[in-house]
Amino acid sequence: MRCPFCKEDDDRVIDSRASNDGFAIRRRRECLACERRFTTYERIEESPLRIVKKDERREPFERRKILLGLIKACEKRPIPIATLEEITERIENKVLEKYDTEVPVSYVGELVMKELKDVDQVAYVRFASVYREFKDINEFMDALQSMLRGRTSKKKKKAKKGANRR
Repeated sequence: MRCPFCKEDDDRVIDSRASNDGFAIRRRRECLACERRFTTYERIEESPLRIVKKDERREPFERRKILLGLIKACEKRPIPIATLEEITERIENKVLEKYDTEVPVSYVGELVMKELKDVDQVAYVRFASVYREFKDINEFMDALQSMLRGRTSKKKKKAKKGANRR
């Protein structure tokens, strides 16, 4: 395994354990050249899942692209990378549970938006604006108003629960 810092391929495994989902082995490694530590994951190689793009092109499904999209949407937001990795893991698991060979990009996009909506609304709007390809400010405002209506109804439900407890 090449060190991501110095690019040497001489390292030792410090710790190995199953990942949270049990479908991978997490290995903590230390580079013997620069002595820095890094984490790798060993996964079972499954039949290649392909993603069907909007224009009907097919590409290999890559969890890394989901993580990169999340990172981009959450840029300059107070969201730890560990949270984004957990979201990526949940999305990947849902995709693998539902699809065997091909998954529509729309399904993945909706999963990402659902997760972001619960974590950070600014990141959600950023992702939605690119994913839904808003053509003008009106489409953008429609999405914002829909989100605000959802927040208002949640506040009303909480107020009703509080009133019922008294």
